[in-house]
Amino acid sequence: MDSTALITTFVTLFIVLDPFALAPLFLALTRGMSPAMRRSVAIRSCLMGTALLIVFGAFGEAVLGFIGISMPAFRIAGGILLFLTALDMLFERRTKRREDQVEHDDHEDPSIFPLGIPLIAGPGAIATVILLTGEHQGLSGLTWVLGTMLFVMLLVFVSFLSAGMLERALGKTGISVVTRVLGMLLAALAVQFVLDGLRGFGLAG
Repeated sequence: MDSTALITTFVTLFIVLDPFALAPLFLALTRGMSPAMRRSVAIRSCLMGTALLIVFGAFGEAVLGFIGISMPAFRIAGGILLFLTALDMLFERRTKRREDQVEHDDHEDPSIFPLGIPLIAGPGAIATVILLTGEHQGLSGLTWVLGTMLFVMLLVFVSFLSAGMLERALGKTGISVVTRVLGMLLAALAVQFVLDGLRGFGLAG
């Protein structure tokens, strides 16, 4: 994988997993917990999300082939899904929906639900991992994509541990600005996925 593809992979995963937006939600879900309990929840939720994304990254394309879905078709569908996610980010509907999930959650331990699934390993993240591993074929491509995903997950874990400090540093306005900028980048990447899918069908130059 060349440096351009590696940067694109990192940016795509970083935008979709969105550590900045997850940090204040983690803070809300672990309200009243001791630092040790928060650290434990952060570890379990990140491990759960990572395991799920690794499974879909390694076997997602095989599952698609088994049920008769071609990779170009999935690229188009995934690109549309990511574009809708980008629109949600630009208009802050995504953050509001995540906050609603937090407010309506009655679980004492939020590490598996809603943190691990669907806040970390949601439909957008799963589709993105399958798309990226499909773009970069072979063991080498899979290793680079999953390695990049693990690095981004490490950033998510760090954001969980420093959630309070991050929220105080950026404030609600800062987080809103960052989310909108990332949404614009994700929209452009989503369009590229759709174009790649159309090219796979011979419909784009």
